[in-house]
Amino acid sequence: VQLVESGGGLVQTGGSLRLSCAASGNTKNINAMGWYRQAPGKQRELVATIRSGGGSTNYADSVKGRFTLSRDNAKNTMYLQMNSLKPEDTAVYFCNADSVVSNIAILRYWGQGTQVTVSS
Repeated sequence: VQLVESGGGLVQTGGSLRLSCAASGNTKNINAMGWYRQAPGKQRELVATIRSGGGSTNYADSVKGRFTLSRDNAKNTMYLQMNSLKPEDTAVYFCNADSVVSNIAILRYWGQGTQVTVSS
């Protein structure tokens, strides 16, 4: 599975960005996808996840009500709409996908990351 992110950039406080993550390769066994972010000097943290079956989503408390995760299964693409951005949202955002290998094994794939910078 290959993941390619796009859509990062520089935006002012209160602005919006939409990140995209396009999956290719053996995508049929992907059961969940998500976004993580890592700010300088901090650990990578979960932003949001979406499951393939049913499309249920989960958000970090820090982004609830501001970020919306969606997925276009036909295009194997996931989107993160980010509104009301704050300087503390500044980070490199990574897309990930979990692919079921067997009943007890899941492989996690990562994209290369896209920079989001929110100026105050």
